[in-house]
Amino acid sequence: MKIFIHGLVSSGQAYKASFLRQHFFPDLLSPDFPGTLEERMARLYDVLGDAGDFTIIGSSFGGLMAALFTCDQPQRVRKLILFAPALLWPDFADNPPAPVSVPTVVYHGRQDGIVPLAPTKALAQRVFTNLIYHEVDDDHSLHATVQAIDWPMLVGDD
Repeated sequence: MKIFIHGLVSSGQAYKASFLRQHFFPDLLSPDFPGTLEERMARLYDVLGDAGDFTIIGSSFGGLMAALFTCDQPQRVRKLILFAPALLWPDFADNPPAPVSVPTVVYHGRQDGIVPLAPTKALAQRVFTNLIYHEVDDDHSLHATVQAIDWPMLVGDD
């Protein structure tokens, strides 16, 4: 099962989720996550229920949420794909979770003016022991990068 978690001021119907659903994954879950981080995380746990074998795709604040869930429930996550994840948010950065070995791929734009690349990469390297971190020529939205990815290869077979 695949789920896309949108950023702080976005929605489950925004560009990345719509692009992925239209071109690659018609069954992609992409619910809206309003409210505080705590409210959003409670909604994420409700949406995912007791299922497992998730491929979680998270963008910016949604990347933070995806990382928090994965660190709490690594046995339920098959693969984690993050776009400019907001890992420097105090809930993650001030007390980093124990390292997890879930296969994790990060795409981060060198021109990202919202989430700083270097400290985010350092934190990701500390927490995700099976990590591929792509620094790409893109901005925070990563629209060009999302379009260029070989999604079937990245996600693999469920």
